[in-house]
Amino acid sequence: MALEAGSDAPDFELLATPDQRVSLSEFHGPVVLIFYPADWSPVCSDELSMFSAAHKLFQARGAQLLGISVDGPWCHEVFKEQRNVAFPLLADCHPKGEVAKTYGVYRDDDGTSERALFVIDSNGKIVWSEVSPVGVNPGADGALRAVEALS
Repeated sequence: MALEAGSDAPDFELLATPDQRVSLSEFHGPVVLIFYPADWSPVCSDELSMFSAAHKLFQARGAQLLGISVDGPWCHEVFKEQRNVAFPLLADCHPKGEVAKTYGVYRDDDGTSERALFVIDSNGKIVWSEVSPVGVNPGADGALRAVEALS
């Protein structure tokens, strides 16, 4: 079961590029975690493109977007370049799905994560979360409203 609002957001450190690690605790404003099953799937591609288009709206409110999937950093690099993704994609690949498991969104049946969004405030608390069916793009509206409510 996915972590809910009011829970502490588990810290993590994941590869953002093949040679650069990023941790949740590095960010001091609101953070939006975008868990998605895999690069290159049609719904994931649409979702990440939509969040990339909305990136400046989140940035204007002091929020950092972070995409997370079980794909590796090399796959993320090519995907970001091909799809013009404007925010970091983090590789939850070794051990596979460890961060997704701590957030309660790992899918044991196929080894990917749920399509899930978490908004984390500057105190490291989850203030909003949503898990959508894997085949449904949840859009950015709910996450953006949650970020706006923090200001």
